[in-house]
Amino acid sequence: MLTMTIAWRNIFRQKRRTTLTILTLLGGFTLSAISIGWSDGTYNRIIEMFTRNRLGHIQIHAAGYLDRPSLYRNITNGAELGSRIEDIPEVEAWTPRLFSAALASVAEKTSGVQIVGINPEREARATRFDRKIIDGRSLSAEAAHETVIGRGLARTLKAGCGDEIVVVSQGADGSIANDLYTIVGILESGDAIQDQASLYLHLADAQELLVLAGAVHELVVIASSLEDVAQATEAIQSRLNEPNLEVAPWQEFARPFYVAMKADQQGSWIGLFIIVLIVSIGVLNTILMTVLERTREYGVLKAVGTRPGQVFRLVLYEVWIMSIVGVTIGAGISLIINYTLSIHGIVMPQAFTYGGMEFTHYYAEVNARSILIPAVTVILSAVLVSILPALRAARVAPARALRTH
Repeated sequence: MLTMTIAWRNIFRQKRRTTLTILTLLGGFTLSAISIGWSDGTYNRIIEMFTRNRLGHIQIHAAGYLDRPSLYRNITNGAELGSRIEDIPEVEAWTPRLFSAALASVAEKTSGVQIVGINPEREARATRFDRKIIDGRSLSAEAAHETVIGRGLARTLKAGCGDEIVVVSQGADGSIANDLYTIVGILESGDAIQDQASLYLHLADAQELLVLAGAVHELVVIASSLEDVAQATEAIQSRLNEPNLEVAPWQEFARPFYVAMKADQQGSWIGLFIIVLIVSIGVLNTILMTVLERTREYGVLKAVGTRPGQVFRLVLYEVWIMSIVGVTIGAGISLIINYTLSIHGIVMPQAFTYGGMEFTHYYAEVNARSILIPAVTVILSAVLVSILPALRAARVAPARALRTH
């Protein structure tokens, strides 16, 4: 306790030196906290956009469908399954989908398409489907032989709202499936490749065309938040508990995207390491110079009977106290900056549209990680690099130190 009291008094004796050390620690902590908050905010926003606005957080399929998609690997009781999971606290919304390949023709233009049968009302609640319409309107609540097509497909077919489009596919019973639909909307999902082939039908129209009455290929589930995805997945698996069904979170059915995000996030840790390294070198330099300047002082302490271990702890306590002060002040500053950036963001050099949403700013995020990780790394690195100067101070020879000017 006495050593801690002396350390506390020592840090106020040389205010300039103490201020310089605290500023070094504070700067490193603040930069690290802002870096993590900005990184998490950016990645979580991209992931949320990619999942919530397109694929969903969780998907339910017939067993084996993800490995080998087939018209015949479908779910025959989709509505009943949806009603069984919609009261799970972590589930915000769900929507069914039906898929098939087809040919679509408008006048003399023909193109390969992917039919996506949807429930317009549920799709709007789950993935904001209606917000992606850039021309015309969404599908009617009831089946009315209407279609919404991707922007790229509309360009390929030279089609617009009001035009009639012929769709030819294969029915589940082996028959030639064909019908005539009216284009009521043009959609931009943010994925140019997808928009080049997507043709959306009301689920009932798609089931009628493909002779799959009551069947769907996929149930898309939206969780309350990204943090709830794992818990929601476990709850759905437990609630359904059917061996012929597969329940997969976005990390599984969007594996390439997940791997890319993880690799990019790992790259951000390199930047954090560089910041901590700079802080450590700065602290080491400051503490080492402090020990050299105070050689006579340590000599006096040793001469009056202070043990080497006490001198060693004295230096470490001083660094520890300054680290706590720097981290505390830095936490307040970084919270204010991250909170401001989470609301206002930083303007991008060039805006872009993705998933039916326009992105014009980079946003940060306020979370525990952005405070705890920098706090632990800064304090730990500061204490570790002060061990060498502390050992030097502890080994000072009193007689030689007292002759030092």
